Amino acid sequence: MGGGAAGLPARAVPARAGARGRAGPGGTDTVTLGGAGGPEVSAVCLGTMLFGEGTPPAEARRMLALAAEAGVRFFDSAEMYPVPQRAATQGRSEEILGQWMAEESSAPRDAFFVATKVAGPSGQMTWIRDGPQRLDAAAIAEAVDGSLARLRTDYIDLLQLHWPDRYVPMFGDVEYDPRNRYGATVPLEEQLGAVSRLVEQGKVRHFGVSNETPWGLMRLCELARSDSRLPRVLTLQNSFNLLCRSFDAGLAECCLEEDVSLLAYSPLAMGLLTGKYTDGSGGPPGARLNRYRGRYAEAEGRYALRPPVRAAVAAYGDLAAAWGMSQLELAVRFCVRHPLVGCMVAGASDAAQLRAVLAAAVAPPLPEDVLREVARIHRLHPSPAP
Repeated sequence: MGGGAAGLPARAVPARAGARGRAGPGGTDTVTLGGAGGPEVSAVCLGTMLFGEGTPPAEARRMLALAAEAGVRFFDSAEMYPVPQRAATQGRSEEILGQWMAEESSAPRDAFFVATKVAGPSGQMTWIRDGPQRLDAAAIAEAVDGSLARLRTDYIDLLQLHWPDRYVPMFGDVEYDPRNRYGATVPLEEQLGAVSRLVEQGKVRHFGVSNETPWGLMRLCELARSDSRLPRVLTLQNSFNLLCRSFDAGLAECCLEEDVSLLAYSPLAMGLLTGKYTDGSGGPPGARLNRYRGRYAEAEGRYALRPPVRAAVAAYGDLAAAWGMSQLELAVRFCVRHPLVGCMVAGASDAAQLRAVLAAAVAPPLPEDVLREVARIHRLHPSPAP
């Protein structure tokens, strides 16, 4: 296995949003999720979204070993992965992670913090609970049992609802259209009750949400506060990167005041922030946005190469070049040490990309002059890929 990165980074975290802890395995600094008393995890989480599709199983296992060697102990998956999603591969990402933990890693199960997600309503993925149709108690329980089997484990450290059981603008949609609101949604009380029973059964340790809104997050927090039997929201996994800063507007204050840690996914904006798609070549044919063109809803929406996106990527590319770093390094260093970020969820297609991400993640904090330039560019090109 090629040289892994040294320890993962120490970071400044606002009071009540989490804290840097003692050195973990491999000299890695840990971060505490969900405020004081929460679980300690590595500051970088390895996302497994491509495992079993764009990333073959053997390469995925190499990446898991590389990450573990670098001190990563936090892995994120989902029952619908890999993407682009299809019936033939559904669940394969969890299976690869489970096989690696059970058969190839020398560390015990409790050395890792494993997160996965329950798919929300979708009329497209008919192979998952016929749609799935609803994110109700039965669906949550069924999803967890399936994930436990694929992950070869008795418990899930962090169970997340992948997206809400209600209409919300997502993946590039920014305007709420009340005409799209539908009434037959599963009550949040039912969802929290289902997770509570799974916690009682020992199948789940902690609860989080993904692609959630300020209203949804605050309502979940209020319900848990009013009934001690219900699990509190530990984490929110939403997109956050140089091109997508919509978290800053409303969710940042919610997370800080409610001790909910942001798990920032897509720090490289699905590869746009490496510059490979805007260098004049259009990017390698095998790169994700080219290989799966037309099959990737988020890519076609949020990360479409519109003029504002191209302008922002070019500006950040010029900034990186002026300071002698790659665009990837600028993007990763911005995200992993941002005071609003609890943990960065990093994805990669292969071990070489992962090495580059891990190396950037352990670099020193960006100089203040660079951060001022980032702020200036953001004012000129505010969140072109929301």
